[in-house]
Amino acid sequence: MDPLYSAQDMLRCDLCDTPVPPMYCDLCEVKLCKACVGEHISDLSKEHKVVPFTQQPHQKCHTDKDCEFFCENCELPVCLTCVTSDTHLGHKFTHALQKLHKNKQDLQRDLKELEEEICPKYETIASDVKAEKSNLDTRYVKLITAVDQQGDVWHREITAIVNQCKSDIEEMKTEHLAILNNHADEITHSITELKQIILDLKKIQDSEDFFRAFAYKSRNSKFRRLPPKVISPSFSPHEINTDRLQEMFGSLSPLSINTEHGDTMKSAEAVSPPPVKPLLDEPRLTDSIDTWHLGLRSVSCLIDTTFWISSEDCFLDLYDLQGKLLKSIQTKSGNTPKDITVTQRGDLVYTDTESRTVNIVQYNRVREALKHWEIKPGHVCRSSAGDLLVIMDSDDGCTPSKVVRCSGTAETQTIQFDDLGRPLYSSGYYKYISENRNLDICVADNDAEAVVVVNQSGNLRFRYTGHPFNTKQSFDPVGITTDSQSHILTSDCKNNRIHILDQDGQFLRYIHNCDLRDPWGLCVDTADNLFVAEYESGKVKKIKYT
Repeated sequence: MDPLYSAQDMLRCDLCDTPVPPMYCDLCEVKLCKACVGEHISDLSKEHKVVPFTQQPHQKCHTDKDCEFFCENCELPVCLTCVTSDTHLGHKFTHALQKLHKNKQDLQRDLKELEEEICPKYETIASDVKAEKSNLDTRYVKLITAVDQQGDVWHREITAIVNQCKSDIEEMKTEHLAILNNHADEITHSITELKQIILDLKKIQDSEDFFRAFAYKSRNSKFRRLPPKVISPSFSPHEINTDRLQEMFGSLSPLSINTEHGDTMKSAEAVSPPPVKPLLDEPRLTDSIDTWHLGLRSVSCLIDTTFWISSEDCFLDLYDLQGKLLKSIQTKSGNTPKDITVTQRGDLVYTDTESRTVNIVQYNRVREALKHWEIKPGHVCRSSAGDLLVIMDSDDGCTPSKVVRCSGTAETQTIQFDDLGRPLYSSGYYKYISENRNLDICVADNDAEAVVVVNQSGNLRFRYTGHPFNTKQSFDPVGITTDSQSHILTSDCKNNRIHILDQDGQFLRYIHNCDLRDPWGLCVDTADNLFVAEYESGKVKKIKYT
């Protein structure tokens, strides 16, 4: 290859041969790397003027010559004498007119792009910004109006709740009055009867008729059982959780700057992710509430100080942390509920496998929210969008179960098979479900002895089949829940422990030192306290693990 035109040769330091020297001595006409600058100027026998290489005045040499060539390395026009000089040894040259023609073509192309594309786009954006500024007040008035409308909806709901409570109170009052009237009649009749008995006894006492005395039998035991006392109902207001109210009311999307490539730079006011809360080395038991229910299956927090439970009877009970029963609701059909969850507005939802219904409890009344004739709704959870995610099971016990997303009475999504057409879930009947903070859908599939996690679209992300070490028996997942850190927690019933995973299915640690016995249903409150329903003991245990 001709070294004069080789693109692989380059400028080098005249002292040490270092490639691409950044400096140049204008008076000595030598190229210098940064390391050699000091050595060069230390020669005090002559003057030096070291400048950046791009400022070297090559044009002062051969100024009387026509610059017919262009040095690509130095990016300067040069004459024929320069081309053959040591200064440009090994450089690549092109004809000056060719280079000039190419540069003019580049200039025309850039000018055309600036005039026809870039500048019009900037002008359009400027116009859009101007229009945005003029419409700013209108847009924000609409936001305020939307908030006011939501407030009106809440006011109507609260008014409806208050009116319903008042209506219930009036019904209780009418029922109470009827009971009191009935009791008054019975007591009046009893008093009349008592007075007559007293008169009869006095007559026997004063009489000398011994046969009547011999025939006497006491009736006092009948009247020792005093009439029952009717206890007036009371109203127990629930504690208001302001954080939960804000979450239920709605939220503003963050103000953001959207670039041409679709990237979003969030403003300083944008909502930040929750602070990282590390797992405790030793989780601790903070409360143990005895519900006296055997076969305790599910637990769901209403607020941080109250929780609903369901068991193998037909009642759904609300307790506080002191173990006080606050409310008890019987299922509409009298069947045992399969699972429970609580909606964003605090209404209780339960599934009834036998009647094939999903039911909602509002104002102490049960109504059907969803009814299936062909398949059985099993376990259920509420999604962050307010939908219900329901496990649907078949009658034959052979068809794989599926997850159905329900919005109101409509089914908007079905998840049953992976990309290869294989079932995601077994055909068994115990599959608790929870939605993670990243919108993954997590299912504890007991028959498959696995936790199955799919993304929001229903694509399989991973299966967790238990930690390979320190397990007494095979993995026995039952209840499942997630927390604000996107941890996945599942109860391992046979091994009396809770597995904690990260959102990608990596095992983090166990909870096994809180005297757990047959842990079944799980839920977490807004502070990431874990509630565990123990199947056999009927206890709900509150555990601090973060």
